[in-house]
Formats: sequence, C-alpha cells, structure tokens
Amino acid sequence: MKKIIISLAIALNFFIWAFPSFGQGTPPVEGGILPKIILPVPADQGYKKYLGLKGEGTFLVPQLKAKVVLIEIFSMYCPHCQKDAPVVNDLFSKITGDDSLKNNIKLIGIGAGNSDFEVDFFRKTYNITFPMFSDAEFSIHKILGEVRTPYFIAIKINPSGTYKVVYSKLGGVSNADEFLKTIKKLAGLK
Repeated sequence: MKKIIISLAIALNFFIWAFPSFGQGTPPVEGGILPKIILPVPADQGYKKYLGLKGEGTFLVPQLKAKVVLIEIFSMYCPHCQKDAPVVNDLFSKITGDDSLKNNIKLIGIGAGNSDFEVDFFRKTYNITFPMFSDAEFSIHKILGEVRTPYFIAIKINPSGTYKVVYSKLGGVSNADEFLKTIKKLAGLK
C-alpha cells in the first residue's frame, strides 16, 4: 500500500512539474462567472471617466459602470488581432456613438503577455482609443484558461451587482454591426 501511495505521489508531482498549466483556469463559460480579474485604475482621466472609475489603485471588471463589459484578449504579436484592430475600432465607435449604448456597454482590451510598452505600441500603431491593459506576466491569461487570441468575453452586470458571462469565444470581429447585435441580444439590451 505504501508503494502505491509513493508511486501516486511521484506521478502527481511529475504532472505538476511537466504540465504547469494543469489545474489552471479554463476559459469562461457562457452562463458562468468571470474569474477575478484585477486591473489598475488607468492614469488617463478620459479612460477613468469612460469606465466610471475614480482615484487610484485597482478595480475588478464587474465594478465598471456599465450593463455589459466586453473584454478583448489580444496580443500585439497576433496577426489576427492586428488585422481585426480596425473592425474592433469600428465596434467601439458604434458603441460610443449610440446614445442608448455608450453608457451601457464598455469595451476594454487585455494584452496577453504584453508589457505596458507593447500595449502602448499596439494602441498607437492601430489607433486604439478604448482602454487597454497589459498582462505582462500572463497572470490574467492563465486564469482565463490560456485562451488564444483574439478572444472576446462579454459579461452582463445586473442592477443587484451580480454578473454572468454571456459571451465567450475565440475569434475576431468580422463585422462590427453583427457582433454588436449578438452581444446586445445575449445581454438583453435593446
């Protein structure tokens, strides 16, 4: 019996060291809850106002002042993210240009494995005007199941403060109007 326990312990130790992501997060499931994502409050006053944040420190995604938060997981090195940047910019323009949506849907980007420098380079290169955050250590990326990029997640925030994932899929935005229509339908927005 003792040999079996030792053998199992050795096997478990092997899997933990050989496959470090074993047991890490899984991609958010539609109908489920978004894992705890902690982001820094942006220094940029325009971003703070857009997100409904004040002061300094950190915030959790469901604390944003919106009914829906749309998160793009991207990488500056991802050719699909680069190709889709103009369409995602169009999506952001459609959201902020619509009086019925601009206070109800907020869009943010998280750069998987990207430093502040790399996120800023991507932002400037592709004229991104929505808030983007770095995840240089892959910590957010890991709790999201190490998804490939681009990956989009939408959470619906209820008036009670509860929230749930209404969209979680790999792939870019090929058509901003269709994508926005899908998000609005899934979140119950008109």
